[in-house]
Amino acid sequence: MKRRAVIKKGALAAGAMAVLPSFKGFEEIPKGRKLGVQLFTIPKMIDVDLKGTLSLIGGLGYQEVEFFGPYPFSTLSAKQGWNQIKPMLGIKNDAFYGFTIEEVSQMLKDNGLTVPSMHTDFDTLRKGLDSMLDEVAKLDTKYLVLPAIQEEKNTLDHYKRFVDEFNLFGEKMAKYDMQFVYHNHGYEHMVLDGEAPMDFLLKNTNPDHVKFELDIFWMQAAGADPISYLKAYPNSYRLLHLKDASKEFRFSGDGQTPDQWMAGFPFMSDPGDGVYDIKGIIAQAEASGVEHYFLERDLAPNPEETLKNSYKNLKKLG
Repeated sequence: MKRRAVIKKGALAAGAMAVLPSFKGFEEIPKGRKLGVQLFTIPKMIDVDLKGTLSLIGGLGYQEVEFFGPYPFSTLSAKQGWNQIKPMLGIKNDAFYGFTIEEVSQMLKDNGLTVPSMHTDFDTLRKGLDSMLDEVAKLDTKYLVLPAIQEEKNTLDHYKRFVDEFNLFGEKMAKYDMQFVYHNHGYEHMVLDGEAPMDFLLKNTNPDHVKFELDIFWMQAAGADPISYLKAYPNSYRLLHLKDASKEFRFSGDGQTPDQWMAGFPFMSDPGDGVYDIKGIIAQAEASGVEHYFLERDLAPNPEETLKNSYKNLKKLG
């Protein structure tokens, strides 16, 4: 029996009779499609009231959530880094916002929600992976996601080292029935030594242990096409971040720095309200093996309205 199964065994019986939400704000998304919320869409809401926000998400009809860190099990360095960012986000707490992971697990079950994936950071993956896996297993999470590489990455040799690390992370996670996931942020399309790093990562990582999360906004901000990547690399992408754009947005430079990312925030819109071919992207994603679809409108200015409107739009598109 794998280690993760041992950790989970005691919790399975309690989870078998999970309580479903008492109401649904809209009709169900088409059967088989898993629609969730990346909580970076609504950081202030969860910081103030995690329990109430999970109840709202489940009540609207979403089935999944994706957490962002840092967490109690993240490294000290990761937590210190986030302490510099939290004031800009208007939040005070790290996940899990004053609750234990066991309490969070129960809140999720009470609202018919699961956590198939969680975002983490490079430092914790490198220095605290074992303890993180022991804790994350309690939420029955399958994918651990690195959302960005925020260190030197100006040559293909850097990405060769990342490939080795990603494969190693994935091998360790396999003991827990988990897979490592990399989330694109746009800079991977700056050609280095004749090849786009995004293609290099997709071609050279071990497909048994490493998968990918496609953020459709950041890929298009770099001038690349999500449908083309989904077609070219079937079964590589397991997770999709859905957001839209009021008009086409391109990075001012190579897409490597946070200021270039933040410049795109004002152009983001709810999926279905902008210029992207959301319906076509979803159709290709389903054909290419994507399993989980997350609303992620980074720091949505009207978070509750974005939750409601996005679910309604995605239902219509389905």
